[in-house]
Amino acid sequence: MASSILPLELLDKCIGSNVWVIMKTEREFVGKLLGFDDYVNMVLENVTEYERTPQGLKKTVLGQTLLNGNNITMLVPGGEGPESAEIKDA
Repeated sequence: MASSILPLELLDKCIGSNVWVIMKTEREFVGKLLGFDDYVNMVLENVTEYERTPQGLKKTVLGQTLLNGNNITMLVPGGEGPESAEIKDA
C-alpha cells in the first residue's frame, strides 16, 4: 500500500535543503528553505532569482528572501533551478 504525505509535511522535511520555487509570475527562486507558515509563506537564504524576459533568463543573487505563499505555483524539493531543467540537444 502506498504511503501518503501531506503538503506541509513535505515542506517540513525540506527545511535546511535547497528548493526551487516557481511563482505565478515570470519569476523562479532557488535557495535553502529556512522556514514557512500555514499559508506557505517561505523564508529562503542564499537565493538565486530567475526572471524570464524577452531578452532571456535574467539571474540575480539575493541573500534572504520572504516569498508570499499566495503567489507560489510549484515547489521542487532539491531543485536546482531552470538552468538545470532546460532540455539540452544531444
